[in-house]
Amino acid sequence: MTALEKATGDVMLKFEPFVLHVLCQELQDAQLLHSVAINSGFRNSGITVGQGGKIMMAVRSTHCLEVPLSHKGKLMVSEEYIEFLIHVANRKMEENT
Repeated sequence: MTALEKATGDVMLKFEPFVLHVLCQELQDAQLLHSVAINSGFRNSGITVGQGGKIMMAVRSTHCLEVPLSHKGKLMVSEEYIEFLIHVANRKMEENT
């Protein structure tokens, strides 16, 4: 709270979810991993094939959180709400595990 009160610009609370990048030898390997990831709840997963033929499978969860807390130095939320957001972010971190 002390740091927020001293802020002069915009402050965001941002939680970014788990991401795992896997380099795959064959497209079939990436497709199998993609299927497993999706069926395991990692709904933002995807396959990328680069120009050189590099096949990258990204396993990503949907547990993101991005909330503005202050704007131009003015606190926009209560301390109680910040405590709630921290609880939510910590729960998302546990889900990542």
